[in-house]
Amino acid sequence: MKALVYTGKESLSYQDAPKPEPSSGDVLIRVESVGICGSDMHAYLGHDERRPAPLILGHEAAGRIVGGPRDGERVTVNPLVTCGACPACKSGRDNLCPDRQIISMPPREGAFAQWLTMPESNLVVVPDGVSIDQAALSEPIACGWHAVRLGRQALGGDVEARALVLGGGAIGLGAALSCKAQGIADVTIVEPNDLRRSFLQDACGQTALAPEALGPNADFDLVVDGVGYAGTRAQASDLVRPGGVIMHIGLGSAEGGLNIRRMTLQEITFIGTYTYTAEDFRQTAAAIFDGRLGALDWIEARGLDVGAQAFADIRAGRVASPKIILRPWG
Repeated sequence: MKALVYTGKESLSYQDAPKPEPSSGDVLIRVESVGICGSDMHAYLGHDERRPAPLILGHEAAGRIVGGPRDGERVTVNPLVTCGACPACKSGRDNLCPDRQIISMPPREGAFAQWLTMPESNLVVVPDGVSIDQAALSEPIACGWHAVRLGRQALGGDVEARALVLGGGAIGLGAALSCKAQGIADVTIVEPNDLRRSFLQDACGQTALAPEALGPNADFDLVVDGVGYAGTRAQASDLVRPGGVIMHIGLGSAEGGLNIRRMTLQEITFIGTYTYTAEDFRQTAAAIFDGRLGALDWIEARGLDVGAQAFADIRAGRVASPKIILRPWG
């Protein structure tokens, strides 16, 4: 099969790779759409020791089952494989399973390839009328859905909350859409890239501001950091109201930024969030399928064979769309 293989820092090769063979309980999937995630970009830049080269990256996938009793079914893929038996899994917090694995991280190769094998339990059937590209957005949006759900719980379910999302990529936009789908109407996105900020406003109908456009007295009940650098954590610390909640999704860097003194004196809650539970993934897919997350027409599609250029364009800030989707079959 053809695959886009991460071969070293800022290096990707479109090449032949062994076609995977499904083991017991797995099915073979013809990958038809797979998104480029921020974590793929971190690996590409050499910033993720969990993803050593050579490796097939990619985990935001949708496609079609080939073979077996479910042959031909269109599915979107929950890439997080868990044991199902530990206390975390049994309590519905399977994303915290100590034995969790995610495709695009050893020992599981990723979905920047024509074929992928996954456990049947990780698949959600895509109904007619929903495009396979829209279905592939289930994974990135599920990260924001999970964060917003936890943030609303921490706020006591306050639907009158004001939300601020830091970062206008797919994670940030997905969090903003999830806020609205879960009852928070007042949502602002902060995005420093002029090209993307304009796209968010004009093509996505979002309230999107440059960082400097926020007034010094701005305060928000819920702040979602979809970037995860010291600078965005500092913003979150400064812009959340007393008694408010910071939801931290981004994994840009590991250190710095939080104003611990203010967070302590103002009883600000900080919650780190990792991916999503299986139930969050199913809820996100259902919200995509019934239209609660909007048209989801803000992707840019390219062939997997030109995936290396897509990474370079994202790196250079030349991409307006929050999400580039790669199509392994052209």
